[in-house]
Amino acid sequence: MTPPDSLEVRGVIKRFGDVLALDRVSLRVGSGETVALVGESGSGKTTLLRLFNRTVVPDSGEVAIGGRMVGGLDPVQLRRRTGFVQQEGGLLPHWTVLRNASTVPWLLGTPDPEERGRTALVRVGLAPERFGHRWPRELSGGQRQRVALARALAADPDVVLLDEPFGALDAITRADLQDGLRDLVGPLTVVLVTHDLHEAFLLADRVAVLRRGRVEQMATPEKLAAAPDTAYVARLLERSRLVGEK
Repeated sequence: MTPPDSLEVRGVIKRFGDVLALDRVSLRVGSGETVALVGESGSGKTTLLRLFNRTVVPDSGEVAIGGRMVGGLDPVQLRRRTGFVQQEGGLLPHWTVLRNASTVPWLLGTPDPEERGRTALVRVGLAPERFGHRWPRELSGGQRQRVALARALAADPDVVLLDEPFGALDAITRADLQDGLRDLVGPLTVVLVTHDLHEAFLLADRVAVLRRGRVEQMATPEKLAAAPDTAYVARLLERSRLVGEK
């Protein structure tokens, strides 16, 4: 079995008008590793995540997937082969659950895309015979996020990008989905954007703390909690009541 792709950014700068969103950021996500991007609003987390599927293009610097420069890849094919889950799920409201889950295999021309969609729904805990014919509006928030995750996984991507996927959910539903996520994406390369350090510590192999477009520190949860590199990281841990945990 071919190992999943690694991800890397080197010296990336990105501006939106007068706002410097990323300031010479360098970061590597190893093959099969889960990295969480944390930080306050406006720190550059989502901008950094979106470099990997070319929905954001850097002003300068390099972005690579599996050693290949992203700028030389077809952006449409790249996005179809990269799993992506956003905060509100982004399901198409006029398509059924099964059709939403089958979207990416269908776009890629994969044989029997609906079977892929059914398999993906089973993986996320939604029985196709019960949920496949429903519309997104007929689902709970947690169920919609499960469908979004099924859609991201249906084409068997190497890389999955998660942009605050559980941020809008209640605490019980959020915990339930967090518990199942590790098993679902364990073999894959994953980047998770979250404002919740507890979630980052639970799900990630390493955590990157961003502030004002720069990476303040990137380390395992254990090292981050034991030895914060900067006063900002220490303050963030204290506010999250994570000092001394994991």
